[in-house]
Amino acid sequence: MKKISAGQLVLLIALGAMLILTGVWAVSIWGASTGVEMGKHGWIALGLGTFFSLLIGCGLMALMFFSSRSGHDDVADPFRERDGEDR
Repeated sequence: MKKISAGQLVLLIALGAMLILTGVWAVSIWGASTGVEMGKHGWIALGLGTFFSLLIGCGLMALMFFSSRSGHDDVADPFRERDGEDR
């Protein structure tokens, strides 16, 4: 296993702290809005927005994975050294 450098450790700590702070902020905002009623149209919009966001995100990740596996990305890389080709 590769050792983690000091810079990587600082980055991991900073990202972890941002994740924790974002979670605390989200819970506090959710708790502060307890008196607000949301109608059925609001719940439908929330559900559809969540569903389509996940659908688009998963679809783009799948396209990226399949594109990488099939070799289509190799042609578009101008900095990659190709065998038998002079610059």
